[in-house]
Amino acid sequence: MRKTLLTAVFALVSIAAFSQKDLVEIGVKAGLNYSANGDYFESIGDAAKDPDRKMGYHVGLFGKIGLNRIYFRPELVYTKTKSDYSGDDFDISKLDMPLLVGVKVIGPLRVFAGPSFQYILDTEFDGISIDDVENNFSVGANIGAGVDLGKLGIDIRYERGFNSNEASFINTNITELGPSRVDTRPDQLIVSLSLTL
Repeated sequence: MRKTLLTAVFALVSIAAFSQKDLVEIGVKAGLNYSANGDYFESIGDAAKDPDRKMGYHVGLFGKIGLNRIYFRPELVYTKTKSDYSGDDFDISKLDMPLLVGVKVIGPLRVFAGPSFQYILDTEFDGISIDDVENNFSVGANIGAGVDLGKLGIDIRYERGFNSNEASFINTNITELGPSRVDTRPDQLIVSLSLTL
């Protein structure tokens, strides 16, 4: 996974350094996530509780190839998501790499969609570190729309994970239940500001 991330960073830098100025842009982005991370399942019992959404944030880099009507936009983003499970917070820190294809619709308005590759760096449930994540690497999808105002861009997108991915932890309050599980699959609304450099 480390090689994949280094390759992505190298690709963004190479795009900026070696391509024609009229066809490529590179920039920075940041914003807020309104998110929930799947469901919380007790190890025994039928009930599953849906989490309440909470605010997180993200910061990162992007490249944009093809400044005509259709373009390709790779991104590398550090994301912090939060979910509330009946008063207990579940936090995830991850690296996201969306690979988006966009279309300029009319004027400054654009729409885009594409896969998002995610690598989980850290998880924490109400102060308890969770080491047992089923897969640190997962795949999701982004779909959204944005507006470009000169070098400033604003976009809103929806992200959903494709594959279920559970994290396990020991319930220290009720030991007879054994381990509990939290679905780490993202489900979030993302608002971003971007600045072309």
